[in-house]
Amino acid sequence: MNNKRFSPKVKQVISRSRDEAIRLGHDFIGTEHLLLGIMSEKDSLAMKVLESLDVDPSELRETVEDSVQRLPSGHTTLNVGNLPLNKQAEKVLKVTFLEAKMLKSEEISPEHLLLSILKHKENPASKILNQYDVDYDIYKAELEYVRQDQDFSSGIDPYAQAPSDQDDPYEEEEGQSGRYQQRKGSTKSRTPVLDNFGRDITKLAEEDKLDPIIGRETEIERVSQILSRRKKNNPILIGEPGVGKTAIVEGLALRIIQKKVSR
Repeated sequence: MNNKRFSPKVKQVISRSRDEAIRLGHDFIGTEHLLLGIMSEKDSLAMKVLESLDVDPSELRETVEDSVQRLPSGHTTLNVGNLPLNKQAEKVLKVTFLEAKMLKSEEISPEHLLLSILKHKENPASKILNQYDVDYDIYKAELEYVRQDQDFSSGIDPYAQAPSDQDDPYEEEEGQSGRYQQRKGSTKSRTPVLDNFGRDITKLAEEDKLDPIIGRETEIERVSQILSRRKKNNPILIGEPGVGKTAIVEGLALRIIQKKVSR
């Protein structure tokens, strides 16, 4: 197997997988051991994506170890230097370069290995991840989002060149009237205190007072996905004035009215 494109982290993952197999008394390396090896790289992008999907690493490790402990143990004396991959693990490693290629990566990293594991649904590691509601499509989509978040934190702003000729109404100076200025009247509100500090964008969408939003589908979908989570469900929109934060909120409000978001 040509491993020239394997990143140092992937080589470390494979080495840790071998250690896990030996620790558990197995005379082969399976996809479960590869998954344990990936989990040993706690700061890797692969693990950050799993954690972003609300997967608890400790709980996942316990599930994997419970699964592999049911496998037959190997011989008493193991050939530590030549522990073979089983067919499923070998297949997964052979096609990792395809995942790296699709993501336009020069080298193979742990996240590509995890994608390859999930791509082959029949292997035990993939089935374990499915128990945590993680499959190939979900993981790949989340990977893209996490990579974008890392770009933001690194100072790479994909919206830096976005047109800013339209002011963000949430960033108007105090006393300046905007198109969302709160209307005062005799109508009783169910949220009178909240009305003093914000505007009901969803109501404006319901009243057809918002323009269609174009070019923010990915961000709107991301916010919708985060809000639908059971945990870690508080998205924060940050950026300079005029980059389009309000447009994302408006787009979400329109989707809610159109019933195009998960409940």
